[in-house]
Amino acid sequence: MAAEFVKRGWNVVGTVRDGRTGLHDLAERHPDRVEVESVDVTDAGQLVALRERLAHRRFDVLFVNAGTTNRNPADTIGEVSTDEFFHLMLTNALGPMRAVELLDDLVTDAGLIGVMSSGQGSVARNEQGGRELYRGSKAALNMFMRSYAARHAGSARSMLLLAPGWIRTDLGGPDAPFTLEETVPDLVGLIIGKRDRPGLEYLERNGNTVPW
Repeated sequence: MAAEFVKRGWNVVGTVRDGRTGLHDLAERHPDRVEVESVDVTDAGQLVALRERLAHRRFDVLFVNAGTTNRNPADTIGEVSTDEFFHLMLTNALGPMRAVELLDDLVTDAGLIGVMSSGQGSVARNEQGGRELYRGSKAALNMFMRSYAARHAGSARSMLLLAPGWIRTDLGGPDAPFTLEETVPDLVGLIIGKRDRPGLEYLERNGNTVPW
């Protein structure tokens, strides 16, 4: 997504948890357009430190992309361990919302604040079950973001919960029907286009509304 934003003429400050990533390669190719910061959204102290480092900056888009799943996604909610429950809720829901709360004042008045959600976070669409802990963590994220939007009713900012679909990533696995090359332009295009519509929407990458 960072590469696609750069391709479209944007400047990017991207974050990684640790180690060498493709974002570093992108920054080497575009040193005047891409900056790399380190943060783990599960660590509140690191988020505070990131906020302090970026305090003098202003952004047109803040987009938080963080997610994981449990070792056995087929486990029912009664079968998951307490540690796994805490880890998923922290990574998928609390961490991203802490990032939003801590960094939102760096976003321009008519900017966009977005979070990577999932169609599996839709309560209305859950008619087959499965992946219960992951679904629950994304549903929690959606609820927290909806509460955030309610607290900022009337704001000129756009807010977005993005459901990207099943994509071949480390999380999505090799059986997913869509590649990153197919989906990333749609995701970035949707984020850019949403900036013209204030308020919160829960959208698929094709722009369709996901039922809560």
